[in-house]
Amino acid sequence: MDHFLYRDGALHAEDVPVAEIAASVGTPFYLYSTATLVRHFRLFDEALDWGPHLVCYAMKAASNQAILKTLAAEGAGMDVVSGGEYRRARAAGVPGERIVFSGVGKTRDEVRLALEGGIRQFNVESEPEMQVISEIAGAMGVTVPITIRVNPDVDARTHAKISTGKSENKFGIPISRAKEVYAEAAALPGLKVIGIDVHIGSQLTELEPFELAYRKVAELTEMLRAEGHEISRLDLGGGLGIPYTPSNVAPPLPTDFGAMIQRTVGHLGCEVEIEPGRLIVGNAGILVSRVIYVKQGEDRQFLILDGAMNDLIRPAMYDAYHDIVPVVQAEPGAEKVPYDVVGPVCESGDTFAKGRMLPPLKADDLIAFRSAGAYGAVMSSEYNSRPLIPEVLVHGDQFAVIRPRPSFDEMINRDTIPEWL
Repeated sequence: MDHFLYRDGALHAEDVPVAEIAASVGTPFYLYSTATLVRHFRLFDEALDWGPHLVCYAMKAASNQAILKTLAAEGAGMDVVSGGEYRRARAAGVPGERIVFSGVGKTRDEVRLALEGGIRQFNVESEPEMQVISEIAGAMGVTVPITIRVNPDVDARTHAKISTGKSENKFGIPISRAKEVYAEAAALPGLKVIGIDVHIGSQLTELEPFELAYRKVAELTEMLRAEGHEISRLDLGGGLGIPYTPSNVAPPLPTDFGAMIQRTVGHLGCEVEIEPGRLIVGNAGILVSRVIYVKQGEDRQFLILDGAMNDLIRPAMYDAYHDIVPVVQAEPGAEKVPYDVVGPVCESGDTFAKGRMLPPLKADDLIAFRSAGAYGAVMSSEYNSRPLIPEVLVHGDQFAVIRPRPSFDEMINRDTIPEWL
Protein backbone atom coordinates (compact mmCIF):
# COMPACT_ATOMS: atom_id res chain seq x y z
CA MET A 1 0.00 0.00 0.00
CA ASP A 2 1.10 3.58 -0.64
CA HIS A 3 -0.36 7.05 -0.34
CA PHE A 4 -0.27 8.04 -4.04
CA LEU A 5 -3.93 7.97 -5.05
CA TYR A 6 -6.24 9.64 -7.54
CA ARG A 7 -8.77 12.13 -6.20
CA ASP A 8 -11.23 13.73 -8.58
CA GLY A 9 -9.06 12.52 -11.46
CA ALA A 10 -5.81 14.02 -10.15
CA LEU A 11 -2.91 12.03 -8.66
CA HIS A 12 -2.21 13.09 -5.07
CA ALA A 13 0.67 12.42 -2.72
CA GLU A 14 -1.16 12.12 0.59
CA ASP A 15 -3.22 15.34 0.57
CA VAL A 16 -1.18 17.30 -2.01
CA PRO A 17 -1.90 17.26 -5.77
CA VAL A 18 1.20 16.07 -7.62
CA ALA A 19 0.61 18.68 -10.35
CA GLU A 20 0.81 21.42 -7.72
CA ILE A 21 4.26 20.23 -6.67
CA ALA A 22 5.38 19.97 -10.30
CA ALA A 23 4.32 23.57 -10.89
CA SER A 24 6.36 24.65 -7.87
CA VAL A 25 9.61 22.71 -8.30
CA GLY A 26 9.68 21.84 -12.01
CA THR A 27 10.19 18.41 -13.53
CA PRO A 28 11.58 15.82 -13.23
CA PHE A 29 11.65 15.23 -9.46
CA TYR A 30 11.42 12.48 -6.86
CA LEU A 31 8.48 12.60 -4.48
CA TYR A 32 8.21 10.69 -1.19
CA SER A 33 5.30 10.08 1.17
CA THR A 34 5.96 10.33 4.92
CA ALA A 35 2.85 8.28 5.73
CA THR A 36 4.04 5.41 3.53
CA LEU A 37 7.56 5.44 4.99
CA VAL A 38 6.21 5.32 8.54
CA ARG A 39 3.64 2.64 7.78
CA HIS A 40 6.16 0.33 6.17
CA PHE A 41 8.68 0.73 8.99
CA ARG A 42 6.04 -0.02 11.59
CA LEU A 43 5.00 -3.19 9.77
CA PHE A 44 8.53 -4.56 10.14
CA ASP A 45 8.87 -3.39 13.73
CA GLU A 46 5.57 -4.98 14.74
CA ALA A 47 6.44 -8.21 12.90
CA LEU A 48 9.34 -8.74 15.32
CA ASP A 49 7.46 -7.83 18.49
CA TRP A 50 7.81 -11.42 19.70
CA GLY A 51 11.37 -10.75 20.89
CA PRO A 52 14.21 -8.23 21.30
CA HIS A 53 15.01 -6.66 17.94
CA LEU A 54 16.15 -3.63 16.00
CA VAL A 55 15.02 -2.70 12.48
CA CYS A 56 18.03 -1.09 10.80
CA TYR A 57 17.01 0.75 7.65
CA ALA A 58 19.36 -0.05 4.73
CA MET A 59 20.40 3.47 3.78
CA LYS A 60 21.70 2.49 0.36
CA ALA A 61 18.08 2.37 -0.85
CA ALA A 62 17.52 6.12 -0.27
CA SER A 63 19.74 8.22 1.98
CA ASN A 64 18.28 11.72 2.08
CA GLN A 65 18.56 13.03 5.64
CA ALA A 66 14.85 13.89 5.76
CA ILE A 67 14.03 10.23 5.12
CA LEU A 68 16.56 9.15 7.74
CA LYS A 69 15.17 11.55 10.36
CA THR A 70 11.63 10.38 9.62
CA LEU A 71 12.59 6.75 10.24
CA ALA A 72 14.91 7.49 13.17
CA ALA A 73 12.01 9.25 14.92
CA GLU A 74 10.17 5.91 14.70
CA GLY A 75 13.05 4.12 16.43
CA ALA A 76 14.87 2.80 13.38
CA GLY A 77 18.53 1.94 13.42
CA MET A 78 20.62 2.40 10.27
CA ASP A 79 22.61 -0.04 8.17
CA VAL A 80 25.47 1.81 6.45
CA VAL A 81 27.98 0.59 3.87
CA SER A 82 30.35 3.56 3.59
CA GLY A 83 31.88 6.38 5.57
CA GLY A 84 29.64 8.78 3.69
CA GLU A 85 26.50 6.92 4.74
CA TYR A 86 27.79 6.83 8.32
CA ARG A 87 28.25 10.61 8.25
CA ARG A 88 24.76 11.07 6.79
CA ALA A 89 23.22 8.95 9.54
CA ARG A 90 25.03 10.88 12.25
CA ALA A 91 24.13 14.21 10.62
CA ALA A 92 20.48 13.11 10.70
CA GLY A 93 20.76 12.62 14.45
CA VAL A 94 21.07 8.83 14.57
CA PRO A 95 23.23 7.80 17.55
CA GLY A 96 26.20 5.55 16.93
CA GLU A 97 24.74 2.76 19.03
CA ARG A 98 21.96 2.38 16.46
CA ILE A 99 24.27 2.20 13.42
CA VAL A 100 25.45 -1.10 11.94
CA PHE A 101 28.40 -0.89 9.50
CA SER A 102 28.29 -3.45 6.68
CA GLY A 103 30.20 -3.81 3.40
CA VAL A 104 33.15 -5.76 2.03
CA GLY A 105 35.61 -2.89 1.61
CA LYS A 106 35.73 -0.83 4.80
CA THR A 107 38.82 1.37 4.71
CA ARG A 108 41.02 2.20 7.69
CA ASP A 109 39.67 5.74 7.68
CA GLU A 110 36.08 4.45 7.74
CA VAL A 111 36.85 2.12 10.65
CA ARG A 112 38.42 4.98 12.63
CA LEU A 113 35.49 7.25 11.81
CA ALA A 114 32.99 4.75 13.20
CA LEU A 115 35.07 3.97 16.29
CA GLU A 116 35.42 7.67 17.06
CA GLY A 117 31.76 8.46 16.45
CA GLY A 118 30.26 5.33 17.96
CA ILE A 119 29.03 2.13 16.36
CA ARG A 120 26.61 -0.64 17.29
CA GLN A 121 28.68 -3.25 15.49
CA PHE A 122 30.80 -3.96 12.46
CA ASN A 123 29.50 -6.74 10.24
CA VAL A 124 32.87 -8.20 9.29
CA GLU A 125 33.21 -9.74 5.83
CA SER A 126 36.74 -11.17 5.72
CA GLU A 127 39.73 -12.13 7.85
CA PRO A 128 41.91 -9.23 6.59
CA GLU A 129 39.16 -6.77 7.53
CA MET A 130 38.84 -8.39 10.94
CA GLN A 131 42.56 -7.96 11.53
CA VAL A 132 42.47 -4.31 10.47
CA ILE A 133 39.58 -3.53 12.84
CA SER A 134 41.43 -5.30 15.66
CA GLU A 135 44.60 -3.33 14.98
CA ILE A 136 42.83 0.04 14.92
CA ALA A 137 40.62 -0.72 17.94
CA GLY A 138 43.67 -1.84 19.89
CA ALA A 139 45.58 1.32 19.02
CA MET A 140 42.61 3.41 20.17
CA GLY A 141 42.24 1.41 23.37
CA VAL A 142 38.66 0.35 22.67
CA THR A 143 36.78 -2.90 22.23
CA VAL A 144 34.28 -3.06 19.37
CA PRO A 145 31.38 -5.48 18.93
CA ILE A 146 31.45 -7.48 15.70
CA THR A 147 29.40 -10.05 13.90
CA ILE A 148 30.91 -12.11 11.11
CA ARG A 149 29.01 -12.33 7.85
CA VAL A 150 28.68 -15.88 6.64
CA ASN A 151 27.89 -16.84 3.09
CA PRO A 152 25.37 -19.71 3.30
CA ASP A 153 25.55 -20.59 -0.43
CA VAL A 154 21.80 -20.13 -0.88
CA ASP A 155 20.32 -19.09 -4.22
CA ALA A 156 18.14 -16.05 -3.57
CA ARG A 157 16.36 -16.53 -6.93
CA THR A 158 16.65 -12.87 -7.75
CA HIS A 159 18.50 -10.76 -10.34
CA ALA A 160 22.14 -11.88 -10.69
CA LYS A 161 23.43 -8.38 -9.94
CA ILE A 162 21.69 -8.23 -6.55
CA SER A 163 22.24 -11.81 -5.37
CA THR A 164 24.74 -11.90 -2.50
CA GLY A 165 24.49 -15.27 -0.76
CA LYS A 166 25.90 -17.75 -3.28
CA SER A 167 29.39 -19.19 -3.05
CA GLU A 168 30.62 -17.21 -6.08
CA ASN A 169 29.52 -13.86 -4.61
CA LYS A 170 32.07 -11.54 -2.99
CA PHE A 171 30.24 -11.23 0.33
CA GLY A 172 31.05 -12.85 3.65
CA ILE A 173 33.07 -15.93 4.54
CA PRO A 174 32.05 -19.44 3.46
CA ILE A 175 29.87 -20.89 6.18
CA SER A 176 32.02 -24.03 5.99
CA ARG A 177 34.95 -21.99 7.39
CA ALA A 178 33.00 -20.28 10.15
CA LYS A 179 34.43 -22.35 13.01
CA GLU A 180 38.05 -21.40 12.29
CA VAL A 181 37.28 -17.75 11.50
CA TYR A 182 35.31 -17.28 14.72
CA ALA A 183 38.17 -18.85 16.68
CA GLU A 184 40.58 -16.41 15.07
CA ALA A 185 38.30 -13.46 15.86
CA ALA A 186 37.96 -14.50 19.50
CA ALA A 187 41.74 -14.44 19.85
CA LEU A 188 42.20 -10.94 18.40
CA PRO A 189 42.48 -7.95 20.76
CA GLY A 190 39.97 -5.13 20.55
CA LEU A 191 37.17 -7.33 19.19
CA LYS A 192 34.10 -8.68 20.97
CA VAL A 193 32.37 -11.34 18.91
CA ILE A 194 28.64 -11.01 19.61
CA GLY A 195 26.85 -12.67 16.74
CA ILE A 196 26.34 -13.80 13.17
CA ASP A 197 25.44 -11.78 10.08
CA VAL A 198 23.85 -13.07 6.87
CA HIS A 199 22.34 -11.37 3.83
CA ILE A 200 21.50 -13.31 0.67
CA GLY A 201 20.26 -10.68 -1.78
CA SER A 202 17.70 -8.07 -2.71
CA GLN A 203 14.19 -8.09 -4.21
CA LEU A 204 13.36 -11.61 -3.01
CA THR A 205 9.72 -12.46 -3.68
CA GLU A 206 9.45 -15.72 -1.74
CA LEU A 207 10.39 -16.79 1.78
CA GLU A 208 12.00 -20.17 1.05
CA PRO A 209 15.54 -18.84 0.34
CA PHE A 210 15.43 -16.81 3.56
CA GLU A 211 14.28 -19.85 5.51
CA LEU A 212 17.04 -22.04 4.08
CA ALA A 213 19.65 -19.44 5.05
CA TYR A 214 18.24 -18.81 8.52
CA ARG A 215 18.09 -22.51 9.34
CA LYS A 216 21.78 -22.71 8.49
CA VAL A 217 22.38 -19.72 10.79
CA ALA A 218 20.48 -21.47 13.59
CA GLU A 219 22.67 -24.58 13.21
CA LEU A 220 25.78 -22.42 13.16
CA THR A 221 24.67 -20.61 16.31
CA GLU A 222 24.37 -23.90 18.19
CA MET A 223 27.75 -25.07 16.91
CA LEU A 224 29.54 -21.83 17.82
CA ARG A 225 27.98 -21.76 21.29
CA ALA A 226 29.25 -25.31 21.81
CA GLU A 227 32.71 -23.97 20.93
CA GLY A 228 32.38 -21.39 23.71
CA HIS A 229 31.37 -18.31 21.69
CA GLU A 230 28.74 -15.97 23.09
CA ILE A 231 26.29 -15.59 20.21
CA SER A 232 23.66 -13.12 21.39
CA ARG A 233 22.75 -11.22 18.22
CA LEU A 234 21.68 -12.35 14.75
CA ASP A 235 21.79 -9.84 11.91
CA LEU A 236 19.54 -11.43 9.29
CA GLY A 237 19.89 -8.79 6.59
CA GLY A 238 17.08 -7.57 4.38
CA GLY A 239 16.05 -8.14 0.80
CA LEU A 240 12.29 -8.65 0.94
CA GLY A 241 10.90 -7.53 -2.41
CA ILE A 242 8.10 -5.23 -3.52
CA PRO A 243 5.53 -5.73 -6.32
CA TYR A 244 6.96 -3.74 -9.24
CA THR A 245 5.02 -5.59 -11.93
CA PRO A 246 1.26 -6.15 -12.22
CA SER A 247 0.78 -9.66 -10.91
CA ASN A 248 -1.69 -11.81 -9.05
CA VAL A 249 1.18 -13.05 -6.86
CA ALA A 250 2.31 -10.51 -4.27
CA PRO A 251 5.62 -10.83 -2.40
CA PRO A 252 5.39 -11.98 1.23
CA LEU A 253 4.33 -9.40 3.80
CA PRO A 254 6.58 -8.25 6.67
CA THR A 255 4.28 -10.16 9.02
CA ASP A 256 5.02 -13.39 7.13
CA PHE A 257 8.73 -12.55 7.19
CA GLY A 258 8.68 -11.94 10.95
CA ALA A 259 6.80 -15.17 11.62
CA MET A 260 9.33 -17.11 9.53
CA ILE A 261 12.21 -15.55 11.51
CA GLN A 262 10.54 -16.57 14.78
CA ARG A 263 10.01 -20.08 13.42
CA THR A 264 13.65 -20.54 12.37
CA VAL A 265 15.73 -18.70 14.99
CA GLY A 266 13.29 -17.55 17.68
CA HIS A 267 14.17 -20.46 19.97
CA LEU A 268 17.79 -19.28 20.24
CA GLY A 269 17.02 -16.31 22.50
CA CYS A 270 19.09 -13.91 20.38
CA GLU A 271 18.40 -10.27 19.66
CA VAL A 272 17.38 -10.05 16.01
CA GLU A 273 18.38 -7.31 13.59
CA ILE A 274 16.95 -6.95 10.11
CA GLU A 275 18.00 -4.46 7.43
CA PRO A 276 15.08 -3.69 5.10
CA GLY A 277 15.53 -0.89 2.59
CA ARG A 278 13.53 -1.39 -0.60
CA LEU A 279 10.32 -2.49 1.12
CA ILE A 280 10.34 0.57 3.40
CA VAL A 281 11.07 3.22 0.77
CA GLY A 282 10.38 1.65 -2.63
CA ASN A 283 6.63 2.24 -2.79
CA ALA A 284 7.01 5.40 -0.72
CA GLY A 285 8.47 7.26 -3.70
CA ILE A 286 7.56 8.15 -7.27
CA LEU A 287 9.45 9.89 -10.07
CA VAL A 288 7.44 12.63 -11.76
CA SER A 289 8.36 13.59 -15.32
CA ARG A 290 6.88 15.63 -18.16
CA VAL A 291 6.31 14.65 -21.78
CA ILE A 292 8.50 16.72 -24.12
CA TYR A 293 7.40 15.18 -27.42
CA VAL A 294 5.30 12.37 -28.81
CA LYS A 295 7.29 11.14 -31.79
CA GLN A 296 5.99 8.87 -34.52
CA GLY A 297 8.58 6.30 -35.56
CA GLU A 298 8.53 3.76 -38.37
CA ASP A 299 6.39 1.27 -36.49
CA ARG A 300 5.91 2.76 -33.03
CA GLN A 301 5.28 5.92 -31.06
CA PHE A 302 7.93 7.28 -28.72
CA LEU A 303 6.96 9.11 -25.57
CA ILE A 304 9.98 11.36 -24.98
CA LEU A 305 10.26 12.58 -21.38
CA ASP A 306 12.36 15.16 -19.57
CA GLY A 307 13.40 12.40 -17.15
CA ALA A 308 16.24 10.15 -18.27
CA MET A 309 18.40 7.15 -17.41
CA ASN A 310 20.68 9.36 -15.34
CA ASP A 311 17.67 10.15 -13.11
CA LEU A 312 16.36 6.57 -12.88
CA ILE A 313 18.97 4.01 -13.92
CA ARG A 314 17.13 0.82 -12.87
CA PRO A 315 15.45 0.04 -16.23
CA ALA A 316 18.76 0.46 -18.12
CA MET A 317 20.85 -1.36 -15.50
CA TYR A 318 18.54 -4.19 -14.42
CA ASP A 319 15.86 -4.24 -17.15
CA ALA A 320 13.64 -3.20 -14.27
CA TYR A 321 9.91 -2.60 -14.64
CA HIS A 322 8.17 0.47 -13.17
CA ASP A 323 4.47 1.08 -13.49
CA ILE A 324 3.89 4.36 -15.38
CA VAL A 325 0.71 6.35 -14.79
CA PRO A 326 -0.60 9.73 -15.96
CA VAL A 327 -0.84 12.42 -13.28
CA VAL A 328 -4.23 13.38 -14.72
CA GLN A 329 -6.37 10.26 -14.75
CA ALA A 330 -7.60 9.12 -18.14
CA GLU A 331 -11.29 9.38 -18.97
CA PRO A 332 -13.24 6.20 -18.24
CA GLY A 333 -13.12 3.89 -21.22
CA ALA A 334 -10.18 5.69 -22.86
CA GLU A 335 -8.44 3.23 -25.18
CA LYS A 336 -4.79 2.65 -24.35
CA VAL A 337 -2.07 2.84 -26.97
CA PRO A 338 1.48 1.40 -27.02
CA TYR A 339 4.42 3.72 -26.41
CA ASP A 340 8.15 3.27 -26.15
CA VAL A 341 8.83 5.48 -23.13
CA VAL A 342 12.27 7.07 -23.45
CA GLY A 343 14.40 9.91 -22.16
CA PRO A 344 16.51 12.54 -23.95
CA VAL A 345 19.96 11.05 -23.21
CA CYS A 346 21.93 10.14 -26.35
CA GLU A 347 21.88 6.37 -25.79
CA SER A 348 19.42 3.74 -26.90
CA GLY A 349 19.72 2.41 -23.35
CA ASP A 350 17.82 5.49 -22.20
CA THR A 351 14.57 3.54 -22.47
CA PHE A 352 12.16 3.05 -19.59
CA ALA A 353 9.66 0.79 -21.34
CA LYS A 354 8.86 -0.65 -24.76
CA GLY A 355 5.34 -1.05 -26.07
CA ARG A 356 3.89 0.10 -22.75
CA MET A 357 0.11 0.44 -22.96
CA LEU A 358 -0.89 3.89 -21.71
CA PRO A 359 -3.76 6.32 -22.21
CA PRO A 360 -3.17 8.75 -25.07
CA LEU A 361 -0.65 11.40 -23.97
CA LYS A 362 0.61 14.64 -25.47
CA ALA A 363 3.40 17.14 -24.97
CA ASP A 364 3.44 18.79 -21.51
CA ASP A 365 1.44 15.99 -19.85
CA LEU A 366 2.79 14.75 -16.51
CA ILE A 367 3.46 11.08 -15.81
CA ALA A 368 4.66 9.27 -12.70
CA PHE A 369 6.90 6.22 -12.30
CA ARG A 370 5.59 4.25 -9.35
CA SER A 371 7.75 2.30 -6.88
CA ALA A 372 10.72 4.58 -7.59
CA GLY A 373 11.67 5.41 -4.01
CA ALA A 374 14.40 2.76 -3.70
CA TYR A 375 17.64 2.94 -5.70
CA GLY A 376 16.35 5.93 -7.65
CA ALA A 377 17.79 9.20 -6.39
CA VAL A 378 20.78 7.49 -4.76
CA MET A 379 21.91 5.98 -8.08
CA SER A 380 21.32 9.09 -10.17
CA SER A 381 24.10 11.01 -11.89
CA GLU A 382 24.86 14.12 -13.92
CA TYR A 383 25.47 12.22 -17.15
CA ASN A 384 25.10 14.49 -20.20
CA SER A 385 25.59 17.42 -17.78
CA ARG A 386 22.04 17.05 -16.56
CA PRO A 387 21.69 18.42 -12.99
CA LEU A 388 20.59 16.06 -10.25
CA ILE A 389 16.85 16.34 -9.85
CA PRO A 390 15.04 17.55 -6.72
CA GLU A 391 13.73 15.31 -3.98
CA VAL A 392 10.48 16.35 -2.32
CA LEU A 393 8.85 15.01 0.86
CA VAL A 394 5.11 15.21 1.55
CA HIS A 395 3.63 15.19 5.04
CA GLY A 396 -0.14 15.37 5.02
CA ASP A 397 -1.08 18.58 3.24
CA GLN A 398 2.50 19.95 3.28
CA PHE A 399 5.47 19.40 1.02
CA ALA A 400 9.11 20.46 1.17
CA VAL A 401 12.07 20.24 -1.18
CA ILE A 402 14.58 18.06 0.67
CA ARG A 403 17.25 18.20 -2.06
CA PRO A 404 17.13 21.17 -4.43
CA ARG A 405 17.99 21.03 -8.08
CA PRO A 406 21.45 22.62 -8.53
CA SER A 407 21.81 25.38 -11.08
CA PHE A 408 23.90 24.79 -14.18
CA ASP A 409 26.46 27.25 -12.82
CA GLU A 410 26.71 25.32 -9.55
CA MET A 411 27.21 22.08 -11.46
CA ILE A 412 29.76 23.45 -13.92
CA ASN A 413 31.69 25.51 -11.35
CA ARG A 414 32.63 22.40 -9.43
CA ASP A 415 35.21 21.84 -12.15
CA THR A 416 38.64 23.36 -11.58
CA ILE A 417 40.72 24.56 -14.53
CA PRO A 418 44.50 23.99 -14.17
CA GLU A 419 46.75 27.08 -14.32
CA TRP A 420 48.30 25.99 -17.61
CA LEU A 421 44.91 26.26 -19.31
